[in-house]
Amino acid sequence: MTSISRRQLLSTATTACATCALAPLAVSAQATWPSRPVSLVVGYPPGGLTDAGARFVTQGMSSVLGQSVVVENRPGASGNIGASEVLRANDSHKLLVANTSLTINPHTFATPSPNPLDFTPIGLILESQLVLCVHPASPAKDLEQFRVWVEAGTRAGGFSYASAGSGGNTHLAMELLRERAGLPMMNQVPYKGSAPAIQDVVGNQVPCIVDAASLLIPFITTGRLRPILVTGAARLPALPDVPTGTELGLKDFLVTVFVGLWGKPRLEPEIVRAANAALNTATAAPAVSSAIAKNGDMVGGGSPERLDQLTRDNYRLWGEIARKNRIRAG
Repeated sequence: MTSISRRQLLSTATTACATCALAPLAVSAQATWPSRPVSLVVGYPPGGLTDAGARFVTQGMSSVLGQSVVVENRPGASGNIGASEVLRANDSHKLLVANTSLTINPHTFATPSPNPLDFTPIGLILESQLVLCVHPASPAKDLEQFRVWVEAGTRAGGFSYASAGSGGNTHLAMELLRERAGLPMMNQVPYKGSAPAIQDVVGNQVPCIVDAASLLIPFITTGRLRPILVTGAARLPALPDVPTGTELGLKDFLVTVFVGLWGKPRLEPEIVRAANAALNTATAAPAVSSAIAKNGDMVGGGSPERLDQLTRDNYRLWGEIARKNRIRAG
């Protein structure tokens, strides 16, 4: 889940935040938390989807909480550096904004990674379905043709796909698709991020890719990539003619990438409630929700339990896929 266009995302997030509605500060939260500015620690550089997710909600949360809410970028190790900082700080005013990689890293990194279940879930910021895309010159226009194409390529010496990096969500998602669709083994071509991986599929250097809808839709709508399927429970409004994997008969194939907000371990329940209320107000603001939807993502919000279940489901699923395929981070 790396950068689409740094300028585009930062501009969108800034515009959205500027028009967030004000909301009253709960008296109980005012008396206990926050007593000073709140930091949203992002384990990625500015300009990516995770960073944009954090910036979408800062102004709205600040308006509710009565304190500044600021983004602190601590990039490195697929988000592990930022997550580790939040664990070390043990500070209720330092929250973590992370993506699906938080649930993947413990299974793929050779060195210990923060356990996502150690953090206290606060709420979901956004979700993005994945899309399987091929170059328009390929013979595959649907899943069955894609299967035939992969099998033919395998017999001819091997079939490759692009990923945003070994051990990341695009790598594991393709292996999950391969398993659920009964495809033969394929060769992963890892890149340092989604942007170069997508560009090489657009340039017909690599046959296909699975990545976040928000990253791929600009290339799909301009005819530079052809979508085969989406990975969520329902078709995307931005791609109404593209079927879901479930529609095509793939069992247990519901996959999204997500950006969420967590606190330190054993974060006090009253702080969780205050932070969750502020986050829900921020994501519900029309400017924020429309900006998220414009990028092809789904607006988050909801209860901490929703994020907790999503975290646990992903932690279990990606652990299973990583072990079965002996996947390690690059």
